[in-house]
Amino acid sequence: MNHRLKRQIIGTGQSGFSMLEVLISLVIIAIAMLGAAGLQLNVLRLNKGSQSRTQAIFLVSDMAERMEANKVAAVAGNYSQALTNASGVAATDCSTSACDAPTLAAWDISQWGQTISTVLPQASWSITTQAVANPITYTLYIQWIDRSDVSTVTSGSIVDSYTTSRTISN
Repeated sequence: MNHRLKRQIIGTGQSGFSMLEVLISLVIIAIAMLGAAGLQLNVLRLNKGSQSRTQAIFLVSDMAERMEANKVAAVAGNYSQALTNASGVAATDCSTSACDAPTLAAWDISQWGQTISTVLPQASWSITTQAVANPITYTLYIQWIDRSDVSTVTSGSIVDSYTTSRTISN
């Protein structure tokens, strides 16, 4: 009988140790879950930054195609625009009425500026050229505040930009 009593005492001590193992396992799992959540948050922030860069590339390509479609105004230098963050409104809506080349250029610029203001956070843009000639080379530039780093958005220190050039001949 003495032998049975010893087994019961030993068995009771092990069940408490098992409870400690479960508690440690839960703490480790909780820390792993917090790490995975932090990693997911970081991925979402970086994804937003890459989405803005992709939008900027798309917008610059859009304006370059608009200039190619309106070569007469592009070669005349009508697409030049100083650095601005205003979207602007064209005097004539060329989607509903016929426009000449310079009026179409003004409408293209206003539509492009409105799209940039809508898609990119705190964006500004410019379309510059060195000299009006045939062929003419335009430099298209867009800058915006990158919101992928939340700590720096309030200070406005992270400015992302995209620049490209397009040569157009008539």
